[in-house]
Amino acid sequence: MIRRRLVILLLACWATFALAQSGAVKPPKPGAKDLCPVCGMLVAKYPNWVATIVYKDGHAHHFDGAKDMFKFWHEPAKYAAGHKREDMAAIWVTDFYNLQPVDARKAFYVIGSDVLGPMGHEFVPLATREDAADFLKDHKGRRILGFDQVTVDLPSRLDDARF
Repeated sequence: MIRRRLVILLLACWATFALAQSGAVKPPKPGAKDLCPVCGMLVAKYPNWVATIVYKDGHAHHFDGAKDMFKFWHEPAKYAAGHKREDMAAIWVTDFYNLQPVDARKAFYVIGSDVLGPMGHEFVPLATREDAADFLKDHKGRRILGFDQVTVDLPSRLDDARF
């Protein structure tokens, strides 16, 4: 009996992992009244720019763009008391070209382009480096960054157009 339960539990864990790896798991969509914890804007009004952080307990924070998501990522307790990075299970951004959620840690971000988001200058998320390079060229971007290249000060510098 115990062995059977263990096998079922292991199969359930494997299935969950396989779904996550296949991209079948998607972030929850923001509701009509969900506010960005950084700027207070209604997130659902900007579906092409939505970024989402999902916590291990299933709770999610939605953002009106990757810029505010990065501000939150670097200092979560500043925007939501008691929230910590180590409690975050997944981070999603919306790919600029196909408008589908993409793992924020695997995305590429173009800064300095002629495309503005809901809050002005924005990190424009793209699923592949090739798409990012094309976007950079087509929209006069300045740089392509990976997730780990976004420093704590860069989102504020984008606000001030000092990037």
